[in-house]
Amino acid sequence: MTRILVVNGPNLGTLGDREPEVYGTATLHDIESALSARAAELQVELTFAQSNHEGALVDILEAERHSAAGCILNPGGLSHTSVVLADAVRAFGKPVIEVHLSNIFAREAIRRVSLCAEAAAAVISGFGAQGYTLALDGLVTMVRRT
Repeated sequence: MTRILVVNGPNLGTLGDREPEVYGTATLHDIESALSARAAELQVELTFAQSNHEGALVDILEAERHSAAGCILNPGGLSHTSVVLADAVRAFGKPVIEVHLSNIFAREAIRRVSLCAEAAAAVISGFGAQGYTLALDGLVTMVRRT
């Protein structure tokens, strides 16, 4: 069965409580539950990971690069600052879709640039929690094309 990695970066463990006016009220658990339901329909397996630490995210991508067919990644604030994480996305070697709950292109200037997006196959931004499901649908389409 096709396996997709879903990785969330810093502060995403506090979704639902943290700035709901920006990020919505869905928790990370809510997002993972919705993704799991959609994955069952698509007949793919998901592996979830979340860390507040840059190196841990790199470790996850390195460990999974030979077994996952693709990755949905919300790097949080690291998307704007981490060359290291962008390099890990490139080294992953499979399609990665970067997801942002808010529309990063309508926010502060520093948030309008994503170093990770330069390494990703696609970016979904501004759809809230639904962006993850959109990413899953798109990623499964990409993976099944190859």
